[in-house]
Amino acid sequence: MHEMSLAEGVMEIVEKAVAEAGCSKVKEIRLEIGALSGVEVEAMRFCMDAVLRGGPAEGAAVVFEVTPGLGWCMQCADSVPIAALYEACPRCGSYQVQATGGMEMRVKDLLVE
Repeated sequence: MHEMSLAEGVMEIVEKAVAEAGCSKVKEIRLEIGALSGVEVEAMRFCMDAVLRGGPAEGAAVVFEVTPGLGWCMQCADSVPIAALYEACPRCGSYQVQATGGMEMRVKDLLVE
């Protein structure tokens, strides 16, 4: 389950931000996860609960913002919504679609005390 290593990475980012800001407690962590990133939100939620224990973000709300998948269709010469990598263009049926969005995962922001 690669979500555990991702959650540990998020925790490192949170701990570093808390140390730099001189804060004592994190109340909310907002994560942006792309629909095409390969990250399972429920698995990530479980892993975040585990890694936050005992640290400055224990008890913090973890909010997930899922961004939609987008691709550039070479046939349509336009940006189109896609639900999975390597799927056909929903407009013309062409498989010449390059994913351009929805593959990211990042800590969007933190709410601290």
